[in-house]
Amino acid sequence: MDLNALYKSVLDADSQPIVLCDMRHTVVYMNPTAVRRYAKRGGAALVGTNIMDCHTPASREKILQVVDWFAQSPENNGVFTFHSDKENSDVYMIALRNEAGELIGYYEKHESRVPETRRAYEELAEK
Repeated sequence: MDLNALYKSVLDADSQPIVLCDMRHTVVYMNPTAVRRYAKRGGAALVGTNIMDCHTPASREKILQVVDWFAQSPENNGVFTFHSDKENSDVYMIALRNEAGELIGYYEKHESRVPETRRAYEELAEK
């Protein structure tokens, strides 16, 4: 089984934007939703760029603060960063760790707070 393909498919299936960064703050992956979400800022062309170049000095300082907190303990793995009223979503920074628990990067994860309007399993019933 190709675990990389499996992991990528999990990210790609997520309906919310996910942006993965390494420890040098380089964008290493954006799921399709993130590519669309950040299209005006470059979309897929942001992969390979430094995330710090896309943020204000205040935001850069917060990113560094969170990454430092992640590095302090393998128990420090997620931080709520802000709520987007425009999208009605909460945004988090999540630590990425290797099997030894060492910090290898982080990602930005959006979680929608918009209630689902479809009934459970509605799409299956339509087929």
